[in-house]
Amino acid sequence: MATFLYRLGRFAFRRRHFVALFWVALLTLAGVGAAGAPAAGTTSFSIPGTEAQKAFDLLEERFPGASADGATARVVFKAPAGEKMTDAENKATVTETVKELSDGSEVAAVTNPYQGGGVSQDGTIAYASVSYKVSGMELADSSRDALEGAAEDARDAGLTVEIGGDALQAMPHTGAAEIIGIGIAAVVLVITFGSLLAAGLPLLTAIIGVGIGVASITALASTLDLGSTTSTLATMIGLAVGIDYALFVVSRYRAELAEGREREEAAGRAVGTAGSAVVFAGLTVVIALVGLSVVNIPMLTKMGIAAAGTVAIAVLIALTMIPALLGYAGRRVRPAGRKSKLLGGGREKHKEGEDGEQRPNMGTRWARFVVRRPVAVLLLGVVGLGAAAVPASSLELGLPDDGSQPTSTTQRRAYDLLSEGFGPGFNGPLMVVVDAKDSDDPQTVFRQTGEDIKALDNVVTVTPAQPNKAGDTATITVIPDAKPSSVTTEELVHDIRDAGADIKAGSDAEVLVTGATAMNIDVSQKLNDALVPYLILVVGLAFLLLIVVFRSILVPLKAALGFLLSVLAALGAVVAVFQWGWLSGLMGVEETGPVMSMMPIFMVGVVFGLAMDYEVFLVTRMREAYVHGETPGQAVVTGFKHGARVVTAAAVIMIAVFSGFIGSSESMVKMIGFGLAVAVFFDAFVVRMAIVPAVLALLGRKAWWLPKWLDRILPNVDVEGEGLRTDDDKKDEDRELVRV
Repeated sequence: MATFLYRLGRFAFRRRHFVALFWVALLTLAGVGAAGAPAAGTTSFSIPGTEAQKAFDLLEERFPGASADGATARVVFKAPAGEKMTDAENKATVTETVKELSDGSEVAAVTNPYQGGGVSQDGTIAYASVSYKVSGMELADSSRDALEGAAEDARDAGLTVEIGGDALQAMPHTGAAEIIGIGIAAVVLVITFGSLLAAGLPLLTAIIGVGIGVASITALASTLDLGSTTSTLATMIGLAVGIDYALFVVSRYRAELAEGREREEAAGRAVGTAGSAVVFAGLTVVIALVGLSVVNIPMLTKMGIAAAGTVAIAVLIALTMIPALLGYAGRRVRPAGRKSKLLGGGREKHKEGEDGEQRPNMGTRWARFVVRRPVAVLLLGVVGLGAAAVPASSLELGLPDDGSQPTSTTQRRAYDLLSEGFGPGFNGPLMVVVDAKDSDDPQTVFRQTGEDIKALDNVVTVTPAQPNKAGDTATITVIPDAKPSSVTTEELVHDIRDAGADIKAGSDAEVLVTGATAMNIDVSQKLNDALVPYLILVVGLAFLLLIVVFRSILVPLKAALGFLLSVLAALGAVVAVFQWGWLSGLMGVEETGPVMSMMPIFMVGVVFGLAMDYEVFLVTRMREAYVHGETPGQAVVTGFKHGARVVTAAAVIMIAVFSGFIGSSESMVKMIGFGLAVAVFFDAFVVRMAIVPAVLALLGRKAWWLPKWLDRILPNVDVEGEGLRTDDDKKDEDRELVRV
């Protein structure tokens, strides 16, 4: 592989006009496609294989035209102090508001609080339900404006009015913090390279890669039913890996220049060596993201595949466009160790010791310390990560609802008013669907089902069954006595399903529980059930890939175990902030609660891929030194000498980019950004920079052991660039080994 990539790098350097034109044309084509694409419609949230989804599909079949997937809104009214909603003046205001809400062309139905039991027992709070013919994502701005206008008119009349439901759902925004993250990345690149031009290349190529990826997602959003979170995730991961991959290639190019090679040769060797590491690092990320499809949640699958496509683009750009741009830059990109005149360069600066040799850099000094004290460093790293992982033992999972919104939003205030007037369970009603098509007496089944549910614990209200026109299917609404995200409500869902099993045994009628609350519970269970198989698949495939890269059994095993430490510690940090509330004000978390259900499996996938980036980049340098004749201890030091500075810069950049998404208005994006930033910090600076060299120092030559029979059958991908070595290279290395 090194030889092929070497030729590719030299080709891109020589034919830079063609390569640059190709990527610019691709960006233009994607941009034109995005500009001309129809607006994305509804983003379906189907969960195949769950009871809630089965019930939802049955509703669409047996209750045609009911707009089961249509947007909903609850307009909640509260009377002024000392008044009641049943007072004549307040009642007239609400009646006029209901009439105003009914005028929209997209409105399917509006319930009057005074006719549908929508007034609280104390008479101070009432609500009107509005259902629409289209989903929240398809709802026209005019319908939202009419909804908010009607509420404002009621406020002018003296009532407190808030709006809940998904009719007002807004597109998430990330705020200025994302730009700050990119700015920090730029500063780190300038410090790393000592050159504005060299620092600009990774930023430029990363932005082009993300532009192509996000524009393609936008162009295909309507056709493939892609949600707004899909492009956000692709941007987040694409920026991080795009900058990092380009950073490694440019760094290796400057190192090759420092060895005295011509620029075209240096570009070829940079792509042949660092480019090989980029390919395999990118493959691990792609495996982790595409592997999300095993969970069988279409939304998660699409997010993973779209982000994986953006990562693949980042890899291709690093292998082709970077050497092309280096060709354009010419002598303005300087060899390693030299700064531009603008940043204080212009002369060589060597820090020499008493023997006249250049003093070791920080990475070399740290590696030598770890090699001398491997046990102490290993214990400190493992104990530290173990302590950070302790909060993960209290992990509670759920999906966000209006109760997790900031208190400044009208959705959250409506949620609180409904809880105050009707009880916390009113915000998470359960819909029970009774399929009595195969029953001899459907009406009796409907009545008996309602009575059985009413007899269960933790039930406040059970509405009479509402049959369809055919009379073979009915819906029953159940109001729990606890909030939607509580363990009590989850137990009630399971109790209703257990009661339904008894009803089916006696009447052949099927009882199904659905609704947003039941769907959230089923999603959480499905994600929990898929976590172990997903972990085995992704880690297993990446383990096999790393065996090929490192030609070792213990190095990939150590990499996987280190990843588990990182992800557990990161989950512990997420629990501490988003569930326990530690530093919540600093992170902009206004409401604590259960951790998003998909967070563990998502972090396992993404963090594993990113963790393997640093493993490949750092350890391939060690492997390269080892196969060229250095002892295991020397190889560890050499790997840090050449790679520690760049890996540190890459980690800081990735942390900065991910941290930028903590400013998002979308709670899921905020949590993902924080979780990934913390995970990268733990993995790069604790696992890869401390635990990995400590373990390799303790293992010695055993670290690179591979059974002879396996060595014979494994393909030789030559990540260390052995095939690129000339006789002069070998003589130089022999002299270096003798000196060491």
